[in-house]
This record gives sequence, structure tokens and C-alpha cells, in this order.
Amino acid sequence: MIADIISQLRTNREVSGRIENELSPQIAELAIFLIETFRRGGKLLVMGNGGSAADSQHFAAEIVSRFRMERPGLPAIALTTDSSILTAIGNDYGFDLIFRRQVEALATPGDMVIGISTSGNSTNVKTALELARDKGCLTAALLGGDGGVIKGVCDLALVVPCDDTPRIQEGHIAMIHIVCDLVEKTMFGEEDQ
Repeated sequence: MIADIISQLRTNREVSGRIENELSPQIAELAIFLIETFRRGGKLLVMGNGGSAADSQHFAAEIVSRFRMERPGLPAIALTTDSSILTAIGNDYGFDLIFRRQVEALATPGDMVIGISTSGNSTNVKTALELARDKGCLTAALLGGDGGVIKGVCDLALVVPCDDTPRIQEGHIAMIHIVCDLVEKTMFGEEDQ
């Protein structure tokens, strides 16, 4: 058991090292995109399935509430939280359109839409990102493996260089935390609370 724990933590460190070496510029670019979105009066829409749905909600919560410092709330919506909307769209149009329909209703030009998918192949995330681009939104995705089909449909793809879902999810949450920290520091100052 201890050997398994050590092995998993070692793999986490290896993936974190690869994210540091390979994705630091893209993480900074994502933070800049988000800062520019908020400064223009836009909002963040974020989505994903399963664990990525939880990460979407976590991301939106850090933006709306706070990450480390007291500051005004920023506009962010996780498209994974309203069970009535999700089940109505799923029932009426199908699961593949649960995020696309919300992007159709809520996204406006100048917003930022972020999809999270460990495989990079979530159809409902892909179709929503495609529509978001068509509507004039900036689009980004947090992905894993080779980036899947989503990598090619967004303005910025951050692909965790790993095929193991738990390690990909750990990489995604680390990047989300870094982006939230950079947004706060850039928009509101350096003070940690």
C-alpha cells in the first residue's frame, strides 16, 4: 500500500514537472485572456463532465467569490450546476447539447468559454466551444492525453501531457488555481489574505 502511495505521488510530481516545463506559457496566456475578458466587461462560462464538472464549479466559485484576497466578485458561471436546465436540455435535445444550448442562451461576444475534458473528446464540450467561437467568444480548454478533438476547436488548448485521468485532473486543478491567483494579483494587487 505504501509503495502504491509513493508511486502515485511520484507520478503526480512528474506530471507537475512536465506542466511547468511545457505549459507555463499557455497558463499565462489563459490568465491574460481571462483578465482581458473581465476588463472588457465579459464573463466566464466553464463546463465539463464528471470530475471536470466539479472542476468547472470550483473554477467559477474561485472567480465569483475569492481565491486569496478580498476583492469584488467577477462574473463566472459553471454550466454544470442547474439540474433543471441540464435535464430539460438532455430530455428535449439530448445529452450532447446540454452545454451548447446554454452557450446559445448565455454567451455574448467578448465572453470567455472554457471546456474541461480529460480525454479531449467530450462531444457536449466540443459542440459548445464551436458555437462559442462562432458567437465571438474567446475559447479555451483544459485537456489531457493528446488533446483529442477539442484541441482543434478552441483558441487555446492546455493539454496535460499524461493519459492517466486522476493525474490529468490534478494538473487541471493546479492550473485553475494558478490562473485564479494571476487574475487576482493582476487585477487587484499582490496582497494575499
